[in-house]
Amino acid sequence: MTLQQMRYVIEIAERGSMNEASKALFITQPSLSGSIKELEKELDITIFSRNNRGIELTTEGSEFVGYARQILEQYALMESRYHDKQENEKKFYVSTQHYSFAVEAFSNTLKKAGIDEYDFAICETRTHEIIQDVKNMRSELGILYLNDFNEKVLMADFKENNLIFTELFTCDTYVYLSADNPLASKQSISFRELDDYPCLSFDQGARNSFYYAEEVLSTYPYKKIIRVNDRATALNMMTLLNAYTLCSGVICEELNGDGYTALPLQSEEKMRIGYIRRSDIKLSSVAKSFIKELKKYG
Repeated sequence: MTLQQMRYVIEIAERGSMNEASKALFITQPSLSGSIKELEKELDITIFSRNNRGIELTTEGSEFVGYARQILEQYALMESRYHDKQENEKKFYVSTQHYSFAVEAFSNTLKKAGIDEYDFAICETRTHEIIQDVKNMRSELGILYLNDFNEKVLMADFKENNLIFTELFTCDTYVYLSADNPLASKQSISFRELDDYPCLSFDQGARNSFYYAEEVLSTYPYKKIIRVNDRATALNMMTLLNAYTLCSGVICEELNGDGYTALPLQSEEKMRIGYIRRSDIKLSSVAKSFIKELKKYG
């Protein structure tokens, strides 16, 4: 089985025609058909069924296409990463939970990179997507937290996906809310005082389990919950509905504005902020600079 044969199968599946696929691939139809038959014989499966309507993927064929796409994507990523070392120094992608300090550190890294051409990206996303992005090398680093509750599950997930977690700093749990919230003048806040206010939680999609929650104390029986997908919406809900969220307390006022405040939660819960990376990939110089910037918030 070769990468070329995988490309052939995907092209046929997308076009739904052996003839159209052969034209797009610039090979003769008999050669294309012969290559597919050799592949089916080698794997002992039937990838395409042929009928009066043309050619269609079988159940086995659909499964094969799914695997083939992943393999070709991985190959393209590896080729891109190792083919041109000079070009790689111009690329840096990060996936992170919704931390304004990570955005600020990313911006500071970019300013200090001292390069005229670059392809940088930072994506605030769900916990599971962060893990998958780093696993599949879409991002070099992923920024998230561990605590006593989620550590066992997430560390098992990291190990399964060939990832390493490195702690940056430990912090207490804070309540993040609007400066106009009735509780904003307090020195610290208890859970009982929060019961009358909506709790904001970043939606985790299909992986919406307590262990993947971006907020600590995810098993607490909150009376009111609003699920959001982005930081801007969360800030709006804090202003409009006196909602709140739980966070690390490491806030970048330059990004979020001065209309919000972070107050200590009366809890012993700790957050260990850190980053994940592939265990088999050497960090780029830009990634090392970014990590150095992140450590300043500890």
